[in-house]
Amino acid sequence: MHPVTLDGTEAAVRALTRALRPLLDGAGGPAVLPLAPGETPIRPDLPVEAGTALIVHTSGSTGAAKGVILSAAALRASATATHTRLGGAGTWLLAMPAHHIAGVQVVVRSLLAGTPLAVLPGGGFRGRQFVEAASDVLAADGPRYTALVPTQLTRLLAEGGDALAAARSFDAVLVGGAATSPLTLSRASDAGIKVVTTYGMTETAGGCVYDGVPLDGVRVRLEDDVIHLTGPTLAHGYRLDPDNPAFADGWFHTSDLGRLVDGRLEVLGRTDDVINTGGKKVAPTAVERVLTAQAGVVEACVVGLPDPEWGQLVATAIVAEGDVDLGTLREAVRNALGAHAVPKQVHVIAELPLRGPGKVDRAAVAQLLNEAPRRG
Repeated sequence: MHPVTLDGTEAAVRALTRALRPLLDGAGGPAVLPLAPGETPIRPDLPVEAGTALIVHTSGSTGAAKGVILSAAALRASATATHTRLGGAGTWLLAMPAHHIAGVQVVVRSLLAGTPLAVLPGGGFRGRQFVEAASDVLAADGPRYTALVPTQLTRLLAEGGDALAAARSFDAVLVGGAATSPLTLSRASDAGIKVVTTYGMTETAGGCVYDGVPLDGVRVRLEDDVIHLTGPTLAHGYRLDPDNPAFADGWFHTSDLGRLVDGRLEVLGRTDDVINTGGKKVAPTAVERVLTAQAGVVEACVVGLPDPEWGQLVATAIVAEGDVDLGTLREAVRNALGAHAVPKQVHVIAELPLRGPGKVDRAAVAQLLNEAPRRG
């Protein structure tokens, strides 16, 4: 295997690009393993599974790290389907870490498009750096694309000015890696940013459902409300774990709950995040959507806390602009989802703790709320 450490520099991204190019071109070569600084490969002494072009470490939302093994065909299928959905191959700005699948796929799309890749240096996301990194992309002919996590989009909207103007100039801004609040999506739309929401994971070579609609060749099914995915973008398993049941029968069995609304997939959260309070089940994502649809609520994270009476109680941390009326928030949840879903604890905090590519760290939120005074 060919490990490449991504330290946030453009030079590291160029090294990743050079390593991926022959694999995507069909010339072959060792499987590429993008690593975060300080990260070590999983059993580099053992042979890599046949047909593997890329290994991406992931722990999902919980559990020990796993190595997702992806073929060059899966990477090409994902990039090609993305360009088809967006309206054609174009020039890309890489604005997220390239050791995550979302970042790798920006590199892959750029390689397949044959266009120069622009790189936003690591070390914190700020509007000025975004504008500078985007300038060459926005000067290019043809479609111009980038991909962001919701936190980055929120910061661009808050900063306004040149940063917002740059974001508005892209032909599409993919936003994935975490659920994006309705308020953020509404503000982005009002600001003229052409956001495309994505759903997927490392095991599907990144986003495979755009704005609720599967990419070409991707299929979605629901079994007991759990999302299963298949198609040409699917990984062929986990490194050194050939019989993992998550890949049974040619489908990837996610741990996400979902439903189809007018033919579009709506993701409701993870099965292991569901709160059982007084014998009734509450999907945190459903509560979060109600909360972030209320005036002044920018972000929300809902978790279950241990409780001797209820088993678990519903609690939430919110990020707000100005003062919000907690009674109004609870009433909105009660009207939309029922009394059992109403948060018994609501805490306003400055920002939600994050992990990985912009995902809210639910475990950290639960710890924060568990240590906070039990109050409304």
